[in-house]
Amino acid sequence: MSYLRPDIRQRAEDLVALYPHKRSAMLPLLHLVQEQDGYLTEEGMTEVAELTGTTPAEVRGTATFYDMFHLEPVGKYVVGICTNIACLLAGGEELLEHATKTLGCAVGATSADGLFTLEETECLADCNIAPTVQVNHRYVRTTTPEALDALVAELRDGRREDEIPPHGTLIRVRRSGGLRATRAQVAAEREAAQKAREARAAQETK
Repeated sequence: MSYLRPDIRQRAEDLVALYPHKRSAMLPLLHLVQEQDGYLTEEGMTEVAELTGTTPAEVRGTATFYDMFHLEPVGKYVVGICTNIACLLAGGEELLEHATKTLGCAVGATSADGLFTLEETECLADCNIAPTVQVNHRYVRTTTPEALDALVAELRDGRREDEIPPHGTLIRVRRSGGLRATRAQVAAEREAAQKAREARAAQETK
């Protein structure tokens, strides 16, 4: 029985079918697990291992390399404030300190109501509007304590849910056009490519 929800499991199987080697699908599969649960559960990572033909240890080792993945529960909103050089000079540390008071939690911790997790981040690549702030990997361009307080109030009231989904959701719109192929097409092209490789190998041994 799958740990993943039926819709997530279907998307996971569709992802695996796109890759010549199943283990290559590991990162997008981890994002799917995080979309379902908000973080990477042991059960979710075990299922990713099964889908990719790897071990749970390999999946965990990959997940821990990337900051975007969380192995413990986080808030509905993960607030990241950059304190790299440009943001540091623009007041990033002061804004981060203010955020601990506004959110009621320390850096790296989650607020008592479970809504917010606060993170100190490295460069978020929006240095022209510093200090840079992201919520669930969405730029909010909130650079002052007053603006941060207003943002937090809106998030608490649910007034930003149209643009900032719960943590783990990278995209809301599923691609329905562009470069797409059915599983049968992918399988047929893979089979043709394998036959071509075998033919070349046979030719080279003559």
